[in-house]
Amino acid sequence: MSTHLSKWLLTLLLLTAFITLKAQPPAGFPGGAGMNAPASGHLTGKLVDSAGKAINGASAIILQIHYDSTTKKQKEVLLKGVATKSNGAFEFDELPIGKPLVITFSNTGYKPVRQQVTLTPPNTEKDLGEIKMEQEQEYLSTVVVTASSKALKLDLDKKVFNVDKNLVSSGGTAQDVMKNVPGINVDIDGNVTLRNSTPVLYIDGRPTTLTLDQIPADAIESVEIITNPSAKYDASGGGAGILNVVLKKNRKTGYNGNIRAGIDKRGGINGGGDLNIRQGKFNITSSAMVNQMKARTTGTTVRNNLTTDPLTTISQYSHTRENGTFLFGKLGFDYFLSDKTTLSLSGVRVHGEMKPSEVLDTYTDSLFTNGIVSTYSQRNTSSMREFNGGGLVFGMKQTFKKPGEEWTFDANYFSGKMESSANYATDYYNSAKEIYNTYLQKATGYGNDQNLVLQTDYTRPFGKSVKLETGLRAALRKRENNNQNFTYNPATGQYENVVSASTYYANTDNVYAAYATVSGNIKNFGYKIGLRAESSEYNGELKTTGEKFSNKYPVSLFPSLFLSQKLSDNQELQFSITRRINRPNFFNLIPYTDYSDSLNITRGNPGLKPEFTTSFELSYLKTFNNNHSLLASVYYKNTTDLITRYIDTAYNPVSGKQDLINTFINANSAYTTGLELTSTNTINKWLDMSTNINIYNSKIETGDKTTSQPALWSWFGKYNANVKFLKTFTAQLSATYQSKTNLPVNTNSGMGGPPMMQTMSASQGYISANWGMDLAVKKTFLKNNAASVTLSVSDIFRTRINKQYSESDYFTQQYNRLRDPQMVRLSFNYRFGKMDASLFKRLSKGTGENAGSSY
Repeated sequence: MSTHLSKWLLTLLLLTAFITLKAQPPAGFPGGAGMNAPASGHLTGKLVDSAGKAINGASAIILQIHYDSTTKKQKEVLLKGVATKSNGAFEFDELPIGKPLVITFSNTGYKPVRQQVTLTPPNTEKDLGEIKMEQEQEYLSTVVVTASSKALKLDLDKKVFNVDKNLVSSGGTAQDVMKNVPGINVDIDGNVTLRNSTPVLYIDGRPTTLTLDQIPADAIESVEIITNPSAKYDASGGGAGILNVVLKKNRKTGYNGNIRAGIDKRGGINGGGDLNIRQGKFNITSSAMVNQMKARTTGTTVRNNLTTDPLTTISQYSHTRENGTFLFGKLGFDYFLSDKTTLSLSGVRVHGEMKPSEVLDTYTDSLFTNGIVSTYSQRNTSSMREFNGGGLVFGMKQTFKKPGEEWTFDANYFSGKMESSANYATDYYNSAKEIYNTYLQKATGYGNDQNLVLQTDYTRPFGKSVKLETGLRAALRKRENNNQNFTYNPATGQYENVVSASTYYANTDNVYAAYATVSGNIKNFGYKIGLRAESSEYNGELKTTGEKFSNKYPVSLFPSLFLSQKLSDNQELQFSITRRINRPNFFNLIPYTDYSDSLNITRGNPGLKPEFTTSFELSYLKTFNNNHSLLASVYYKNTTDLITRYIDTAYNPVSGKQDLINTFINANSAYTTGLELTSTNTINKWLDMSTNINIYNSKIETGDKTTSQPALWSWFGKYNANVKFLKTFTAQLSATYQSKTNLPVNTNSGMGGPPMMQTMSASQGYISANWGMDLAVKKTFLKNNAASVTLSVSDIFRTRINKQYSESDYFTQQYNRLRDPQMVRLSFNYRFGKMDASLFKRLSKGTGENAGSSY
C-alpha cells in the first residue's frame, strides 16, 4: 500500500473515530457548555398513510396542557409546530419534562390524528415510530388523486428532471433519457454536452466509471443538472458541470417492483425488472436489465489533402452495422441499525458485447483533374468489443440528536475489463473494377480499469440558519491498455506484428481532496461559501519500451461562492463563482498511435497539463401561479491551458509515408459566454410543457498554433410537451434544434472518432445546423393502471444528420453521418406491490413494523 494511501486511510479512520465519539460542541454554540441550558425533551416519529407511504408536508403541532385558575378548566396552549419531511419524519426539541403534551397531525384529505404524551426522566427522548393517518372516505368518493411529480423541478443550485414523465426513453438507456432533458445535447454517437462542453457523470451523488449506455432508463428516478458545482463536489471536469443520475430506491414497508419488456423495429429486444422489499430493519433493492442493440449508420466524408503531391481529394462512403447485447444487474441492502444509524451495501455487475461491422468505399483522385477516379478501394471490417465490470459500494449514515447533524462514510470500488479485436480486409480495384491487390490487417486490444473512492462527509448546523459541511476524499485509479497491430505478409502467409504501431501502457492516477462549506441565511438573503483543496499524481509506463512518464500536481485551491436573494412575488436572484479543474485522462495522455485507419490516425500526448476554469453565473427565478416558472441564467467561463485536439504530421510506419495525426495540445485560453432560458408550464390538467433555449458564444486561443477557432454565436433549443387524453392515454412530443456551432472543445471520449473509426477530425471547424423530433404514446390499463404499453418513434423526419466541416493547413474536410433514424420501440411495463407488510408477519415474530425507521 502506498504512503499516500496509508496517510489518507489513517486520516479517514481518525475522523471516523472523532465523529463516532461525538465530543461536546464548543461553548457558546447551541447545546454547548456555554449555554447552561436545562434538560429538555426530544420527540421524533414518522407520519404514514394506511399503505405505509410517507406523508410529506403534513402539519404536526405540540400543545401543552395548562390549568386556568380563572375558569378552573384545563386548556391547551400552542407550544411548537413543524411540517413533516419528504420521508414523513418529524422532530421536536427542547420540550418540557414531566408535563402532559398533546401532539396533533392534520393534512388535506386525511382524518386528523391526536395523541397525548408525557416525557419523564430518565426517558426524556422518545420515538413515536410510525403514526398512521386514514384518508377521508368522503374525500375519496369525490376526488380522484393522481400522484405525479413535475417533469422539471428548479432548485437554486440544480435542475431536477423526473424520468417518470419521459415516455420516449422507455425501454432504452440513459442516453435516451438525456435526449429529453432540458439543456442537454446528445449527438448521434451518444456524446453528451452541457452548454457545449462535456459534463462529469455521477450516479447517486458519486462519480462513476459507467457510461450512459450502460445504465437502463427504467432504473432511473431523476437526473440532476448542476451547471456550477460548489466546493463540496469533486473539482474535476472543468467548467462543464455535473450530471447526477439518481437511481430508483423505494423504502416503502412491504414489497413492490415492476417488470418490463420491449422490442424495436429491427428485432432488438430489451427486458428487465426491479424488486424492493422492506421489513423491519431491512431493506433490499434489486434491478436487472438486458438490452440488445442493432444500430445502423451511414456516412460520407470528402477530404482535400493540401500537403500531397499532387494534391488529392478522397471521398468515403460508409455503412456500419452494430449488433450487441448489454446486461446490467444491481443488488443492494440497507440495515437500519437504529433510527439514527443506517448501513448500506450494494453491488453492480455489467456485461456488454458488441460486434460492429463496416463496409467503407474509398475513392481517391487528383484535386485539379476532370474528376476521373484514379483509385478505388473497399474495406470490410469485422470487430468485437467485450466489457465486463463489477463493483461494490459500502455506506454508513449516522444522524444525531441535533436536527440536521449527520455523518456519512462511503467506500466505492469498481473494476472493469475490456477485450477487443478487429479484422480489416481492403480490396484495391483497377479501372476494369477488378481486384488487383488485397491488404489484410488485424488489431487486438486488452485493458482493465480499477477504481477505489473513499469519502467521508460531516454536516453540523449552528443555530437555525447556519450550517457547516466538511469532508475528505481519496480517488485511486489504476489502468492498463495493451494494443497490438498486425499486417499480413503474403510471402510467409502469416500476420506479423507491427512493433512501432503496437503498445502496452499502464498508469496510476490518484486524487486527494478536502473541503469545507458554510451556508446560511439572513432573512431572505442566503449564502454558501466553500473551499476545496485537491492534489493529484499521475504515473505511467510504456511497458514495450520501459519509458516512464510522471506528473505530480501540488495542492490547488478551488473556492466557491453562492449568493441568493428572495424578492417579492415569488422571485429569486442567485449569483455564483466557482473554480474547477480538468485533468488529462488516460486516452489524452497515452503515447500510443493508432494506425488502424490511415485517414483517422490518433495519438495521445503525455506532456499535457491540467486545464483550470473559472465560472460566473447569474440566475433569476420567477414562479407564477398555476405551476408556471421561468429560470434565466447568464454565464461566463474562462479556461487556461485548455485541452483541445490538434492536427499534426508524422511518419506512418504502416504505410511508409507522412500522414496526418490527431493529437492533443494545451491551448493558451478559451472562453464561453451565454444566456440560458428554461420555462415549465402547466397549461391545464391535460397539458404541461418545458422549453429550454441556450444562446452562447465561444472561442479558443492557441497562440502560435494554427488551430484557433473563430468566435461564433450559436443557439440550442429543446421542447417537451406531455398531453393526457381519453383518461388512460398519455402522449409526449419532444423536439431539439442545434444551430451552426463550433465543435465541442474536448469530449474526453477516448482516442477520437466514432465507432469503426470512420474518418473525422475535430481540430478546427463547425457543426452544421440540425433538428429532430420524437413522439411517444402510452396506454395504461388493469386495476390502478398497473400495466402500460408505450409506442415511441425517434427522429421522425430523418433530420438528425451530423454534418461537420473541419480544416487546417493540411486539409479541408466535410463529413456527415445518420444513425438509426425513425427508430420505433414498443415497451410493456407492469407494476406490483403490497405495502401493508402482511406477507412478512409470519417472519417478524413480533418485531413489529416500527422496529426500524428509514431516514
